[in-house]
Amino acid sequence: MKTIGLLGGMSWESSDIYYQQLNRKIQQSYGGLHSAKVILSSVDFHEIEQLQRENRWEEAGQYLAQLAMQLELAGAEVIALCTNTMHKVAEQIESAVQVPFLHIVDATTQVIKKQNIQCVGLLGTAFTMQQDFYKARFIAQGIEVLTPTLADQMIVHDVIYQELCRGKINASSKHEYLRIIQTMLQQGAEGIILGCTEIGLLIQQQDLQVPIFDTTHIHVDALVEFSLSN
Repeated sequence: MKTIGLLGGMSWESSDIYYQQLNRKIQQSYGGLHSAKVILSSVDFHEIEQLQRENRWEEAGQYLAQLAMQLELAGAEVIALCTNTMHKVAEQIESAVQVPFLHIVDATTQVIKKQNIQCVGLLGTAFTMQQDFYKARFIAQGIEVLTPTLADQMIVHDVIYQELCRGKINASSKHEYLRIIQTMLQQGAEGIILGCTEIGLLIQQQDLQVPIFDTTHIHVDALVEFSLSN
Protein backbone atom coordinates (compact mmCIF):
# COMPACT_ATOMS: atom_id res chain seq x y z
CA MET A 1 0.00 0.00 0.00
CA LYS A 2 1.42 3.37 -1.02
CA THR A 3 1.35 6.42 1.25
CA ILE A 4 -0.98 9.24 0.14
CA GLY A 5 -0.04 12.87 0.73
CA LEU A 6 -2.99 15.24 1.03
CA LEU A 7 -2.90 19.03 0.73
CA GLY A 8 -6.06 19.85 2.67
CA GLY A 9 -7.91 22.36 4.78
CA MET A 10 -9.50 24.16 1.79
CA SER A 11 -11.99 23.76 3.49
CA TRP A 12 -11.51 21.27 6.31
CA GLU A 13 -15.06 19.93 5.73
CA SER A 14 -14.09 18.53 2.34
CA SER A 15 -10.72 17.29 3.62
CA ASP A 16 -12.59 15.40 6.32
CA ILE A 17 -14.50 13.60 3.55
CA TYR A 18 -11.22 12.67 1.85
CA TYR A 19 -9.79 11.22 5.07
CA GLN A 20 -12.92 9.27 5.99
CA GLN A 21 -13.49 7.88 2.50
CA LEU A 22 -9.85 6.87 1.96
CA ASN A 23 -9.85 4.88 5.18
CA ARG A 24 -13.25 3.28 4.53
CA LYS A 25 -12.33 2.20 1.01
CA ILE A 26 -8.98 0.76 2.09
CA GLN A 27 -10.74 -1.15 4.85
CA GLN A 28 -13.31 -2.44 2.37
CA SER A 29 -10.50 -3.62 0.10
CA TYR A 30 -8.33 -5.29 2.76
CA GLY A 31 -10.78 -5.90 5.62
CA GLY A 32 -9.82 -6.38 9.23
CA LEU A 33 -8.13 -3.42 10.90
CA HIS A 34 -6.60 -2.00 7.74
CA SER A 35 -6.69 1.74 7.09
CA ALA A 36 -5.12 4.11 4.59
CA LYS A 37 -1.57 5.39 4.88
CA VAL A 38 -2.15 9.14 4.79
CA ILE A 39 -0.04 12.20 5.51
CA LEU A 40 -2.20 15.32 5.72
CA SER A 41 -0.97 18.90 5.52
CA SER A 42 -3.95 21.05 6.46
CA VAL A 43 -3.78 24.81 5.87
CA ASP A 44 -5.66 27.69 7.44
CA PHE A 45 -8.30 28.28 4.76
CA HIS A 46 -8.70 31.93 5.83
CA GLU A 47 -5.20 32.59 4.49
CA ILE A 48 -5.85 30.76 1.22
CA GLU A 49 -9.19 32.51 0.66
CA GLN A 50 -7.51 35.87 1.15
CA LEU A 51 -4.89 35.02 -1.48
CA GLN A 52 -7.69 33.97 -3.86
CA ARG A 53 -9.65 37.16 -3.27
CA GLU A 54 -6.57 39.34 -3.78
CA ASN A 55 -5.58 37.47 -6.97
CA ARG A 56 -2.26 36.40 -5.44
CA TRP A 57 -2.24 33.01 -7.14
CA GLU A 58 1.51 32.83 -7.66
CA GLU A 59 2.06 33.27 -3.93
CA ALA A 60 -0.58 30.64 -3.15
CA GLY A 61 1.06 28.24 -5.58
CA GLN A 62 4.48 28.73 -3.98
CA TYR A 63 3.01 28.09 -0.54
CA LEU A 64 1.23 24.88 -1.57
CA ALA A 65 4.26 23.70 -3.55
CA GLN A 66 6.38 24.06 -0.41
CA LEU A 67 3.86 21.99 1.57
CA ALA A 68 3.85 19.35 -1.18
CA MET A 69 7.63 19.06 -0.93
CA GLN A 70 7.29 18.59 2.82
CA LEU A 71 4.76 15.80 2.23
CA GLU A 72 7.17 14.10 -0.15
CA LEU A 73 10.01 14.37 2.36
CA ALA A 74 7.69 12.87 4.99
CA GLY A 75 7.19 9.79 2.80
CA ALA A 76 4.20 10.55 0.55
CA GLU A 77 4.32 8.51 -2.67
CA VAL A 78 1.55 10.47 -4.40
CA ILE A 79 0.25 14.01 -3.86
CA ALA A 80 -3.39 15.10 -4.06
CA LEU A 81 -4.88 18.56 -3.63
CA CYS A 82 -8.18 18.33 -1.70
CA THR A 83 -9.85 21.21 -3.53
CA ASN A 84 -10.90 22.01 -7.08
CA THR A 85 -10.25 25.76 -7.16
CA MET A 86 -6.63 25.56 -6.08
CA HIS A 87 -5.90 23.28 -9.03
CA LYS A 88 -5.32 26.65 -10.71
CA VAL A 89 -1.81 26.31 -9.24
CA ALA A 90 -1.48 22.58 -9.91
CA GLU A 91 1.48 23.03 -12.27
CA GLN A 92 3.48 24.79 -9.55
CA ILE A 93 2.79 21.94 -7.14
CA GLU A 94 3.48 19.21 -9.69
CA SER A 95 6.78 20.71 -10.76
CA ALA A 96 7.96 20.96 -7.15
CA VAL A 97 7.81 17.23 -6.37
CA GLN A 98 9.23 14.03 -7.81
CA VAL A 99 6.30 11.79 -6.88
CA PRO A 100 3.09 11.73 -8.99
CA PHE A 101 0.53 14.50 -8.58
CA LEU A 102 -2.98 13.12 -9.13
CA HIS A 103 -5.05 15.85 -10.85
CA ILE A 104 -8.74 15.95 -9.91
CA VAL A 105 -9.86 16.81 -13.47
CA ASP A 106 -7.99 13.88 -15.01
CA ALA A 107 -9.63 11.46 -12.57
CA THR A 108 -13.07 12.96 -13.29
CA THR A 109 -12.56 12.92 -17.05
CA GLN A 110 -11.92 9.18 -17.01
CA VAL A 111 -15.22 8.53 -15.21
CA ILE A 112 -17.19 10.81 -17.56
CA LYS A 113 -15.74 9.15 -20.65
CA LYS A 114 -16.64 5.69 -19.36
CA GLN A 115 -20.29 6.80 -19.43
CA ASN A 116 -19.93 8.15 -23.01
CA ILE A 117 -21.05 11.61 -21.90
CA GLN A 118 -19.91 14.45 -24.13
CA CYS A 119 -21.51 17.51 -22.51
CA VAL A 120 -21.56 18.35 -18.80
CA GLY A 121 -22.75 21.19 -16.63
CA LEU A 122 -20.23 22.58 -14.15
CA LEU A 123 -20.86 23.90 -10.65
CA GLY A 124 -17.99 25.30 -8.61
CA THR A 125 -16.53 28.49 -7.27
CA ALA A 126 -16.59 31.55 -9.54
CA PHE A 127 -12.87 30.98 -10.18
CA THR A 128 -13.52 27.43 -11.37
CA MET A 129 -16.55 28.27 -13.49
CA GLN A 130 -15.14 31.41 -15.11
CA GLN A 131 -11.45 30.70 -15.64
CA ASP A 132 -9.87 28.30 -18.12
CA PHE A 133 -7.51 26.35 -15.84
CA TYR A 134 -10.28 23.86 -15.02
CA LYS A 135 -12.69 23.85 -17.97
CA ALA A 136 -9.95 23.78 -20.60
CA ARG A 137 -8.62 20.50 -19.26
CA PHE A 138 -12.00 18.84 -19.89
CA ILE A 139 -12.39 20.52 -23.28
CA ALA A 140 -8.92 19.33 -24.34
CA GLN A 141 -10.16 15.77 -23.80
CA GLY A 142 -13.30 16.24 -25.89
CA ILE A 143 -15.84 17.09 -23.19
CA GLU A 144 -18.03 20.17 -23.65
CA VAL A 145 -18.55 22.20 -20.47
CA LEU A 146 -21.59 24.37 -19.75
CA THR A 147 -21.69 26.90 -16.92
CA PRO A 148 -24.54 28.90 -15.34
CA THR A 149 -25.26 32.54 -16.08
CA LEU A 150 -23.05 35.05 -14.27
CA ALA A 151 -25.86 35.82 -11.81
CA ASP A 152 -26.35 32.14 -11.04
CA GLN A 153 -22.60 31.63 -10.78
CA MET A 154 -22.53 34.15 -7.94
CA ILE A 155 -25.32 32.27 -6.16
CA VAL A 156 -23.35 29.04 -6.44
CA HIS A 157 -20.14 30.76 -5.32
CA ASP A 158 -21.68 32.52 -2.32
CA VAL A 159 -23.36 29.35 -1.07
CA ILE A 160 -19.98 27.59 -1.15
CA TYR A 161 -18.08 30.24 0.80
CA GLN A 162 -20.80 31.54 3.10
CA GLU A 163 -22.51 28.23 3.86
CA LEU A 164 -20.89 24.96 2.79
CA CYS A 165 -17.35 25.89 3.82
CA ARG A 166 -18.80 26.80 7.22
CA GLY A 167 -20.71 23.52 7.57
CA LYS A 168 -24.13 25.08 6.91
CA ILE A 169 -26.65 23.13 4.80
CA ASN A 170 -29.75 25.15 3.81
CA ALA A 171 -32.79 23.79 1.98
CA SER A 172 -33.28 27.10 0.16
CA SER A 173 -29.75 26.91 -1.25
CA LYS A 174 -30.33 23.34 -2.41
CA HIS A 175 -33.49 24.52 -4.20
CA GLU A 176 -31.47 27.21 -5.99
CA TYR A 177 -28.76 24.75 -7.00
CA LEU A 178 -31.35 22.36 -8.42
CA ARG A 179 -32.94 25.22 -10.37
CA ILE A 180 -29.55 26.18 -11.82
CA ILE A 181 -28.80 22.55 -12.68
CA GLN A 182 -32.15 22.20 -14.45
CA THR A 183 -31.31 25.18 -16.66
CA MET A 184 -28.05 23.57 -17.75
CA LEU A 185 -29.84 20.29 -18.45
CA GLN A 186 -32.26 22.17 -20.70
CA GLN A 187 -29.22 23.59 -22.53
CA GLY A 188 -27.93 20.10 -23.30
CA ALA A 189 -25.91 18.92 -20.30
CA GLU A 190 -25.98 15.13 -19.99
CA GLY A 191 -24.45 15.12 -16.52
CA ILE A 192 -23.36 17.53 -13.79
CA ILE A 193 -19.86 18.02 -12.38
CA LEU A 194 -19.79 18.98 -8.72
CA GLY A 195 -16.61 20.95 -9.29
CA CYS A 196 -16.14 22.05 -5.72
CA THR A 197 -15.31 19.56 -3.02
CA GLU A 198 -18.03 20.91 -0.70
CA ILE A 199 -20.99 20.75 -3.11
CA GLY A 200 -21.49 17.06 -2.40
CA LEU A 201 -22.64 18.13 1.06
CA LEU A 202 -25.66 19.75 -0.63
CA ILE A 203 -26.37 17.79 -3.83
CA GLN A 204 -26.41 13.99 -4.13
CA GLN A 205 -27.17 11.56 -6.94
CA GLN A 206 -30.69 10.88 -5.63
CA ASP A 207 -31.55 14.53 -6.29
CA LEU A 208 -31.15 14.17 -10.07
CA GLN A 209 -32.16 11.90 -12.93
CA VAL A 210 -28.85 12.43 -14.77
CA PRO A 211 -25.40 11.33 -13.59
CA ILE A 212 -23.58 13.60 -11.19
CA PHE A 213 -19.81 13.53 -11.01
CA ASP A 214 -18.79 14.34 -7.45
CA THR A 215 -15.14 15.22 -7.91
CA THR A 216 -14.32 14.55 -4.25
CA HIS A 217 -15.44 10.93 -4.36
CA ILE A 218 -13.95 10.38 -7.83
CA HIS A 219 -10.62 11.78 -6.64
CA VAL A 220 -10.69 9.52 -3.58
CA ASP A 221 -11.39 6.46 -5.74
CA ALA A 222 -8.42 7.31 -7.97
CA LEU A 223 -6.17 7.74 -4.94
CA VAL A 224 -7.23 4.38 -3.53
CA GLU A 225 -6.57 2.72 -6.88
CA PHE A 226 -3.11 4.29 -7.02
CA SER A 227 -2.33 3.36 -3.42
CA LEU A 228 -3.22 -0.29 -4.01
CA SER A 229 -1.49 -0.58 -7.41
CA ASN A 230 1.78 -2.43 -7.83
